[in-house]
Amino acid sequence: MERGRPGEPPSREAAALPGDGPPSALGRAFSQRPRRLTGPECARGPAGNAALRDLGALVEATGCEESLAGSGPWLRGGPEVLGRVASAAGKYAAPPTEPEGGADGHAAVAEKAAAVGLLFLKLLRKVEAARNSLVCPAWKAGLRHLAGPIYLFAVTHSLEHPWTSPRSQDVAGEVLTLLLQVTECGSVAGFLRGESEDEKGRFTEIMGLLKPDLNKESWKNNPATKHVFSWTLQQVTRPWLNQHLERILPPSLLISDDYQTENKILGVDCLHHIVLNVPAADLLQYNRAQVIYHALFNHLYTPEHHLIQAVLLCLLDLFPVLEKALHWRGGAARPTTHCDEVLQLVLTHMEPEHRLLLRRTYARNLPAFVERLGILTVRHLKRLERVILGYLEVYDGPEEEARLKILETLKLVMQYTWPRVSCRLVVLLKALLKLICDVARDPNLTPEPVKSALLEAATDCLLLLDHCSQGQVKSLLAKIPQSCEDSKVVNCIRRVQQDSEGAPYDGT
Repeated sequence: MERGRPGEPPSREAAALPGDGPPSALGRAFSQRPRRLTGPECARGPAGNAALRDLGALVEATGCEESLAGSGPWLRGGPEVLGRVASAAGKYAAPPTEPEGGADGHAAVAEKAAAVGLLFLKLLRKVEAARNSLVCPAWKAGLRHLAGPIYLFAVTHSLEHPWTSPRSQDVAGEVLTLLLQVTECGSVAGFLRGESEDEKGRFTEIMGLLKPDLNKESWKNNPATKHVFSWTLQQVTRPWLNQHLERILPPSLLISDDYQTENKILGVDCLHHIVLNVPAADLLQYNRAQVIYHALFNHLYTPEHHLIQAVLLCLLDLFPVLEKALHWRGGAARPTTHCDEVLQLVLTHMEPEHRLLLRRTYARNLPAFVERLGILTVRHLKRLERVILGYLEVYDGPEEEARLKILETLKLVMQYTWPRVSCRLVVLLKALLKLICDVARDPNLTPEPVKSALLEAATDCLLLLDHCSQGQVKSLLAKIPQSCEDSKVVNCIRRVQQDSEGAPYDGT
């Protein structure tokens, strides 16, 4: 066992660990392990593995449960030393920014993680044994210093990432399960927020441990930090999350403001969780909602379909919060909303877009915008008409997701803006009939269920168009069944003609 040099004063850790007999042996042994694990020689040599083996043997041989219970030789300062040991072990197994050797570097990290996980299992079992000794304050003091670093390690390595392996994931999963068992928590959410109203939970502690690695200069040093933050954030929901808003909003904005699409999406997902689980009053305070809105709006200029999907979903949930601050007084025109601003930009991007994945993403979210605006969709009617006509003409692949969503959008537009539809009767009727004919005559590109869905949606649009035009569609289609030989087209037209007469369309 390592000893200090002759004539050198004892270390602060060793001095803080008095006891009966040789107070320094066990204290120095534990206090020196963090330095051995974090030293530069551990990164590339066997020194780290040797230190872990020594720690494991020391934990098993010295009966930590007795020390935590108050009968050991290093009662004072013991829990703090255990916490430093756990923190150093977690950093030893942390993935580097760019592992040397590519896949081999990741394999080395996974091997370290498995070894550290086994050490943590031993420590937690000692704490559990101390808990069973019925000396509650002592084991709680030890657990208070161990829980945070062990949780960070478990979350870092229990999920699938490039630096994990099936073995390291299994060990880290066991560590997390045992940690919840020792802390008497039924779930990770309970561990973070507290299992009862009187229990504080450990979310503040975990955010405090992550904070040094979540600033502008350091957040990319450890590739696991952003994933641990995001996963931990997702576990805490309302009504517990709003009290931590000052801790979680800046890192979420920081991650979303990166140049890498993967990080942008991760940050947007964090912002979306905040929007869903923090009361509107807290988001409106200090203009936080506007800050989130502008951060999201800027992402709409990035042509990445996964990012656009995440941003649009988040914005749709943010609009109700932003509109709480708007006050409309009757007699004046309604003010333009943030939803208007976003829809205008989305339609601008949709018109010339030729990439199928982006077209599908835009079309997938368009109905929600129309529903959100309701009758105010009339402000965007000209551009919506161009987008709808353009998208109905283009084949979208076997699933036809874009055209199905555009037909859904058209139905909503006609429902909300029906007084303005009759003047667009001819162009809409031509587009719908062309779509029906194209789909009916498609030999084999589109599966039959998708064809049926398209034909049914197009027919529903014809019915709405007929109601909006006071029956003009029926009269215009009257002679088509006599000249058309395609049975699918004829069936669609007959359905329109057989629709009940005399019920004026009221826009609902």
